[in-house]
Amino acid sequence: MISIRKTCDRIKMKFELKDEYIELFKLLKVLDLVDSGAHAKMVVADGYVKRNGETELRKRAKIVSGDIVTVGGDVTIEVA
Repeated sequence: MISIRKTCDRIKMKFELKDEYIELFKLLKVLDLVDSGAHAKMVVADGYVKRNGETELRKRAKIVSGDIVTVGGDVTIEVA
């Protein structure tokens, strides 16, 4: 389940996991934040993604419940 809330030109999303984890690039694809898997991998490799406040460069990083992912400083995803 996905819920979206926009405040002050920033977007906050909630993503509910169906499994134990989701790979970072797949999360970006599922939420339609990128055009393709290749684009998702480039966004991560270029340092535009933070996980729990730290830049995440691993495109296949396992995102688990409780993680906060920020994309480009404008989109925040709370994973539940």
